[in-house]
Amino acid sequence: MARSMWRGAISFGMVAIPIRMYLATEAHSAVSFRQLCPHCQLPIKQQRHCPTDDHVVAFNEVLKGYEVGKNQFVIIDEEDLDKLPLKTTKTIDIVEFVERNEVPLGLYVKSAYYLEPEDVGVKPFFLLKRALEDTNKVAVAKIALRDREHLSLIQVEGDTLLCNTLNWPDEIRSTQELNLPQNVKISDKEVAMATSLIDNLTDSFKPERYTDDYKAAFQQIVDQKMKGLQVVTPTPAEEPRVMDLMAALKASVEATKQGKKPAARPAASKAAKVKVAAKTSAARPAARRRTA
Repeated sequence: MARSMWRGAISFGMVAIPIRMYLATEAHSAVSFRQLCPHCQLPIKQQRHCPTDDHVVAFNEVLKGYEVGKNQFVIIDEEDLDKLPLKTTKTIDIVEFVERNEVPLGLYVKSAYYLEPEDVGVKPFFLLKRALEDTNKVAVAKIALRDREHLSLIQVEGDTLLCNTLNWPDEIRSTQELNLPQNVKISDKEVAMATSLIDNLTDSFKPERYTDDYKAAFQQIVDQKMKGLQVVTPTPAEEPRVMDLMAALKASVEATKQGKKPAARPAASKAAKVKVAAKTSAARPAARRRTA
C-alpha cells in the first residue's frame, strides 16, 4: 500500500477514531505528451519569469499569494494552511447517517479513499463498520483536503471503510437548461420489447471483464508513425437515421437471444414504415448548454 495522504480521526459522536487515508484509485491508461520545439523536436523547458525584471524564478522559490485587491496579495505558506481554524483539517466530522439508497451517487461522488485505523483506533473503527453494516446506512461527513472543505460519504467497502468526496449541491447543474421534450408517446409494446432487450443483456457487474482500449488504439498510431507509414483514418460510424423503432428492438432482442451483441444502429427495412420520432440529432434542436 502506498504512503497515506492524510492522517487524522473520524469524529463519531463523542468517539474519536484515529485513521489514515489512502487513495483508493490510480490512473494507468492515460496517454501523456511532451511539449516539443517545432525545429529540433526536443522537449522545451518551462520557466517562471518575474514580470518586473524578467529574471527566472526557481520552482522552490515560488510563493503562494491570495489576491485581495489589484496587485495586492497576502502570502500564504503551508504552515498557515495547517493553522486553519477549521475542525475538518484533522477530523472527518460525521454530520448524520442516511440510508444507502438515498444518495444519488451518479451526481455526487468525486474521489475515493480507503480508511485504515491507527493501532489505538482499531476497536472503534470496526465497531463503526459493523454498525453501518447492520443498519445498512452510510455516514455523511465533512473533511478538509488540500485547498477546500469537502462533503463526503463514509460507507463499508469489503474489509474496510471507504470515504468518497462529494460535490456540493451548488456545484451540480440543473437539468432545466436541457432540451427535454415533454409528452413523448411510447407504446406498451415498445416498452415490453425494450424491457426484453434489457433482460437479455442483464448480468452481474464484473468490472474485470471490461478493458480500456484507448491506449492500445493510440499505440497503433505510434507504431505506424515510427515505421514511416501513413496513419489510416478508420471507417466513420454510420450516421443515425430515422428508423422503425419496433423493428430495431426486435432485431436487437433476436440477436441477444442468439448470444450476439446487437448492432448499435440496426438498419431499418426498406419496406418498413417510420413509426416513431426517433430522429437524428440534426433534426432535433440543439440542447442549451450553460456557459462557464
